[in-house]
Amino acid sequence: MTAARSMANENEGIQRAYKVFGDAWTLAIIDVLSETTRRFNELQRAVDVSPTTLTDRLKKLEQLGLIAQQKQTVDQLSVIYSLTEKGKEMLPVLRAIESFSKKFF
Repeated sequence: MTAARSMANENEGIQRAYKVFGDAWTLAIIDVLSETTRRFNELQRAVDVSPTTLTDRLKKLEQLGLIAQQKQTVDQLSVIYSLTEKGKEMLPVLRAIESFSKKFF
């Protein structure tokens, strides 16, 4: 493999990661779910995001296999969101970003 092709492959991986995690709402949702499972309205309050944006990000994260939803019936049907094992693998990266931000910004 040539150096140029190797560099292109590395950039492609970074671009894919940025598409998934380069969004502040996505990172905030992962951070909040790292603490405990949450219902939609709890996530919305914790992240302080519009319902439309939250719905969009939750669908994206679920499609990527980073979060899971579980339907629960207590008083009424509700959905609980949690990180999957794959989503938990993102936490060290998130903590590194947080540490870098605290140190330099």
